[in-house]
Amino acid sequence: MKIGILKETQKSEKRVSISPNIAKQLIALGFDVLIEEDAGFASAYKNSDYQNVGVKVEKKEVVFKEAKILIKINPFTLEDLKLIDKSHILMSQLYHKSNEELIKAIAATGATAFSMDAMPRISRAQDMDVLSSQSNLAGYKAVIVGANEMTKIFPLMMTAAGTITPARVLIYGVGVAGLQAIATAKRLGAVVEATDIRMETKEQTESLGAKFISVDNTGEEKSEGGYAKTASEDYARKQKEAVNKSLFKADLVITTAMVPGRKSPVLISEEQVKQMKNGAVIIDLAAVQGGNCEISEMDKTIIKHGVKVIGSSISPISVSTNASDLYAKNMFNFLKHLTDDKNEFKWELDEEITDETLIIQEGKIRKN
Repeated sequence: MKIGILKETQKSEKRVSISPNIAKQLIALGFDVLIEEDAGFASAYKNSDYQNVGVKVEKKEVVFKEAKILIKINPFTLEDLKLIDKSHILMSQLYHKSNEELIKAIAATGATAFSMDAMPRISRAQDMDVLSSQSNLAGYKAVIVGANEMTKIFPLMMTAAGTITPARVLIYGVGVAGLQAIATAKRLGAVVEATDIRMETKEQTESLGAKFISVDNTGEEKSEGGYAKTASEDYARKQKEAVNKSLFKADLVITTAMVPGRKSPVLISEEQVKQMKNGAVIIDLAAVQGGNCEISEMDKTIIKHGVKVIGSSISPISVSTNASDLYAKNMFNFLKHLTDDKNEFKWELDEEITDETLIIQEGKIRKN
């Protein structure tokens, strides 16, 4: 079976879905692998790196024509769909819950499509979970970007001229990105606090040496599949009251709270921004879904009320070599899970991972 690796076309994207090392492993399993020319260039992978491990480098049209499995990171575009037919199996992050028109367009081609962002949060799927692998890097990078944008250093420093007190970091959302942000900020010497609607994250936060800001979540919906639910208005009010003291002292704030298929909850209002320290920085990792800060905008830096608000949607692109390799490992494990010893798809529709990720089968939409 032939696998086609496509070049990402989304603005500012630098990642590639399969790295040369993982391509080599796929070939060792018996797959034939093709890649669109220069697809890996922005991730520091040359065409020759792929050719050296047995991958064929081809024009885009040839990859679409010859490959049965087509792999991307970002959703397939309408231009892509002009080259897709019912024989193709598509794999990418489709964001099907908020991309209804694209899903209908793919279905109209008769093709089959798996959505990597629909991977269930279960232990068996951890090594296939692209959201976790990419969010981990996003959390790390958010702290590094914040350090670059701040006018202070992170650690306590004793000097002959006096003592420099450590920076204060506040993190909203203790998921994969939030935990990595906590760990990175602590390693750099900051005083770190965090908050989350899921009380089960308190122990994780404290295990990394950060303070967890507790808010009574009685009556709130429990998390499901590792994701937080949308908070009630009453909880949002109580959270603001509990967190404001830390927010107004913070030098760096990182927000990571997203709800699958919905707009990101607004956790920091413009009125709260007005009361923050002059020179404080907010890194809003939820900007891709509307943002956790009321004044953030995707892929823009806004300075308002003396606070720098950076809306970041795809931080992993700034470490594209690592991000590509991790995504590729996720894809390798996913392909192994879906196929048998002869590299044919098993189509185990009663198996949770297959069932949750298979959005379209031969033109029929299975998940809305």
